[in-house]
Amino acid sequence: MEIIIVGGGNVALRKCMNFLDFGKSVTVLAPEFDSRFLELGNKVDLINDIFKEEYIDKFDIVVAATDDKEVNEEIACICRKKSKLINVVDSRDLSDFTVSSYVKRGDLLIGISTGGKIPALSAKIRRDLEEIYDESFAEYVDLLGELREKIIKKYEDKTERKEVLKALVKLDIEELKEIEKNI
Repeated sequence: MEIIIVGGGNVALRKCMNFLDFGKSVTVLAPEFDSRFLELGNKVDLINDIFKEEYIDKFDIVVAATDDKEVNEEIACICRKKSKLINVVDSRDLSDFTVSSYVKRGDLLIGISTGGKIPALSAKIRRDLEEIYDESFAEYVDLLGELREKIIKKYEDKTERKEVLKALVKLDIEELKEIEKNI
C-alpha cells in the first residue's frame, strides 16, 4: 500500500511518523519541509514541489495536510474521482478515514480517537498516557509476555492459569523479574 502525504509542516510530520511507526513506506510532497523531515533521511521519500494531480496517481492512500483549506479540498475531490483513500487533516467530512493518535511502547499499542471532533483532546489524552506508560513499559510488556508463555506450559487448568496471569499484571517489573527466576 503506497502512501503520500501532501504538506510539509508539523501536522504532516505527525501523520508521517504514524505511518512510519507501523513500517509503512511514505512519500511526502511539499514546496517546503519542516526541518525534522530532513532528519528522517532515507526513511521517507521527499518530493520538493507544489501539489499536482499526477503526483497521486501511483498512491493508494493520500493525506492532505497542507495549511491551505482550498488545496486540501481540491486534493479530496481528485482522490474521489480517482478512487483513492483520502484523509483531509482539517475536515472529517472530506475524509474516508482518520489517523488516530496513539501511544506505542514496544508491543503495547493504545489508540486514541475523538472521531476527528476534537484533535486537541486526543493530543492531551496521548500526552497523559505517555506519562503513565513511559518507555520502560515496553520491557514490562515483554517480560509479562515471556511469563505468560511459561505459565501456559506450567498450568494446564485454564481457570488457574487465568488467575495467575491476573495476579501477575498487578505486580511491578522488579517483582516480575523475581518471579521469572523461579518459574
